[in-house]
Amino acid sequence: MTLIANPNPQDGPQRAIIHVDMDAFFASVEQYDHPEYAGLPVIVGGTGGRGVVAAANYEVRKFGVFSAMPMSRARRLCPDAIILPVRMSRYQDVSSQVFKVFRTVTPQVEGLSLDEAFLDVSASLALFGSIETIGANLRRDILNSTGLHASVGMAHNKYLAKLASDIGKPRGFVHVPADGVRAFLDPMPVGRVWGIGKQTLPKVRKLGILTMGQLRKADPAVLSKVFGNRTAHFQALARGEDAREVVAARAEKSISREVTFDQDISQPRVLYSELQRQAESVSSRLRARGLSARTIQIKVRDYRFRTATRRRSLPAPTTSTEVVFKQARSLLETWLEANQSTPVRLLGVGVSGLESGDEQNSGFDTSNQRALDQTMDNIKSRYGSGKATRALALKRNSK
Repeated sequence: MTLIANPNPQDGPQRAIIHVDMDAFFASVEQYDHPEYAGLPVIVGGTGGRGVVAAANYEVRKFGVFSAMPMSRARRLCPDAIILPVRMSRYQDVSSQVFKVFRTVTPQVEGLSLDEAFLDVSASLALFGSIETIGANLRRDILNSTGLHASVGMAHNKYLAKLASDIGKPRGFVHVPADGVRAFLDPMPVGRVWGIGKQTLPKVRKLGILTMGQLRKADPAVLSKVFGNRTAHFQALARGEDAREVVAARAEKSISREVTFDQDISQPRVLYSELQRQAESVSSRLRARGLSARTIQIKVRDYRFRTATRRRSLPAPTTSTEVVFKQARSLLETWLEANQSTPVRLLGVGVSGLESGDEQNSGFDTSNQRALDQTMDNIKSRYGSGKATRALALKRNSK
């Protein structure tokens, strides 16, 4: 869907905000890597009994399959769907390419997830042209760089830009000019207003308010029966008002990975194997971002849904897979000693206390460890994350 922008310039300075959202990102990456899946229903997510849908392409959404749905239900709705496991490291690699494209037009990039971001291109208009030109170039460059399609929404604030990209999906290109806000918003269902959830929506509809236009024109005294002191806020959204600025990416505070097992695990060797895989993933992401960590943490959830966290601070920051794993294993051993034979439902590893730069001069790990990590990173970067791993991480699959 494309809305042609009003070519007449607006009076006074205005922000130029673009919202970019990749179309069915995880599933689209899988289809790009496997051309034989083109046009077929594809689901990405947990393949076990407790699995949930992480992403569903547009072909499978026709059957009512959506993200966060239990995989068991998704299978019933579309028995012929191709179901693939999550390959997070691959999606992270593609995401890095996408964000690299974003930064060719502006440093003001607020990432919302791996596949979604706001861009403030106000200062880029003089250099690159109109907001529509920049939006079109972004779509083109992302396609050329990754082979994937993105939906682009453009407006003078974040709220409108987000709605614009959503309404145009897939492959959307929607611009909402300042003098076209009412024409854009008024016909929309009131449920599209941010913050009006499933519990509030029936109450709003009971007032006879079905569209944003009706919400905009409604008597605040009537609305206050439902919204209370947030009435002015919701009516401002119905008018398309949003003063929030694009906040460029902040430094990461932590990096983690966790997994919910298909079946509860009691065998320590299986838990250590998974811990090794997670340590590899977390430390690899540290090195890729040029960061090091001072604190190692584990998260354990048992079969009764009781969750425990254990952490340990290091005398010097590290990026070493071996250091992260050994510290995490020590923490897990302590938990296992206190909870003997307790089945584990979820296990995770995280690092925090992040610092810029690596720890090569800290003396905390060895040159051999650094060389091994670099070799592993190079292999995974070239051939994929599944092509190399430590021996311990293989044991879970061979049990």
